[in-house]
Amino acid sequence: MTPQDYVSQKAAASGSSFYYAFLFLPAPRRAAITAFYAFCREVDDVVDNTSDHGTAAGKLDWWRTEVTRSFAGGAPSHKVMQAIMPLCKDYGIEARHLLAIISGCQMDLQQNRYLDYASLQRYCHLVAGVVGEVAAQIFGQAAPQTTDYAHLLGQALQLTNIIRDVGEDARRGRIYLPMDELKQFGVTVPEILNGVYSDRFTALMRFQARRAQDVYDQALALLPAADRRAQKPGLMMASIYRALLGEMERDQFQVLHQRISLTPLRKLWLAWKVQALGRL
Repeated sequence: MTPQDYVSQKAAASGSSFYYAFLFLPAPRRAAITAFYAFCREVDDVVDNTSDHGTAAGKLDWWRTEVTRSFAGGAPSHKVMQAIMPLCKDYGIEARHLLAIISGCQMDLQQNRYLDYASLQRYCHLVAGVVGEVAAQIFGQAAPQTTDYAHLLGQALQLTNIIRDVGEDARRGRIYLPMDELKQFGVTVPEILNGVYSDRFTALMRFQARRAQDVYDQALALLPAADRRAQKPGLMMASIYRALLGEMERDQFQVLHQRISLTPLRKLWLAWKVQALGRL
């Protein structure tokens, strides 16, 4: 299997909404974002699919060495890095970007609670904000301000993921909802871990969803008109994820026992609307 085949299969197998945005890119940019996304999936899977923390930490250390060696001129050994390295110069992908993402995954091994939103933002910066910045460069960026837009959009997408995955994360022993906000709404940690619904939980989740929507609004307000056409894949993601937020709200945030998602056809339709009509 070639490195390109490997990253394509990795991206498609994830079932992520990102896949639908990639479909509308020109082939060279699609190859770059697919390779980059496959890297993100690889390091994220280390944490999610490895039960022993020591083993997971060792694997992340291996990835740090692989990234550092590859950018220093060494021959990459993993197919993902073999796919990424020829594309880095053209699309502005640097070692610091990949190492930041690894550090974000490392945070999942070091803590499973966040005291407040400020501490959660640090995590979102590493695992999503940096991803957004790299993606914007791959899509095509002319204005420096687009970096700020992309960083905030990445955080908004991550906040949406956190809402969607509350139950799934709890079954792994993790709670990303800030502890001070649980206290504010009278929701206890055991209720989250045991999947207990209440009006208090619904109110807490409405608060989380409103904040995510606000971050989307802030991000979109920062996107320069000159880059709007090039950044359509990110706008597709915003459209899909905001629709997901609406779906979860209509379902009264029943996210503790299930993972709410949009159908592939609806994702494709939302992506096409942005591509063809320019509408979110």
